[in-house]
Amino acid sequence: MLTEFLLHHVTFLISKAGYFGIFVLMALESTLFPLPSELVMPFAGFLIANKTFSFIPTLIFSTFGCLFGSLISYFLGYYGGIPFIKKFGKYFFMNEHHLKKSQEWFSKKGDITIFVGRFVPGIRHVISIPAGVGKMNLIEFTLFTTFGAGIWNLILIYLGVLLEKNWTLVYHYSSYVDLLIVLLLVLAIIYFVISKTSKKAKKPNISKIIKEITKNIRKH
Repeated sequence: MLTEFLLHHVTFLISKAGYFGIFVLMALESTLFPLPSELVMPFAGFLIANKTFSFIPTLIFSTFGCLFGSLISYFLGYYGGIPFIKKFGKYFFMNEHHLKKSQEWFSKKGDITIFVGRFVPGIRHVISIPAGVGKMNLIEFTLFTTFGAGIWNLILIYLGVLLEKNWTLVYHYSSYVDLLIVLLLVLAIIYFVISKTSKKAKKPNISKIIKEITKNIRKH
């Protein structure tokens, strides 16, 4: 099974390479490599619980690993641009129209998108590419990627420390957590859309009212 294969190599690399192994694995996790962070960080938490690792270095190496991998994807999208989208865009459900939209989106709301994307399954692996394609500000991308990845890693580390030898339960039940996160995100989007729509509906059209008043005055 893929899970057993990944589990064996994740634990082996971390056991042999230490903190650098965490850095490498989380860098891969933040690119397009199908490596779940829920399989890496809880094991690191377990190693903290049995005094093999220390908390601060673990958090630093894992977070900067995420940042390193995310920057690779970012620059891939940034310098690849239209040629990249034409060749590989179908794998990310993107085309040239999406390229233009992503440029507009990430110039306006890239910060919150990058931050929230770190918590969404399936999105955290690819979110950096459209950010690069959209020419998101590099400093903002770096800050929000680091912040989002740091919080997510902290949660997984804590769960690993809490569960100790049962740290693999995090991965086994992560699908339920991922589903909850997606559900909450969808509900937040729905609430945002409804609130915006209702505000527009309640907001009077001043120019239209003025035209109607002027029209009635002219009649009289």
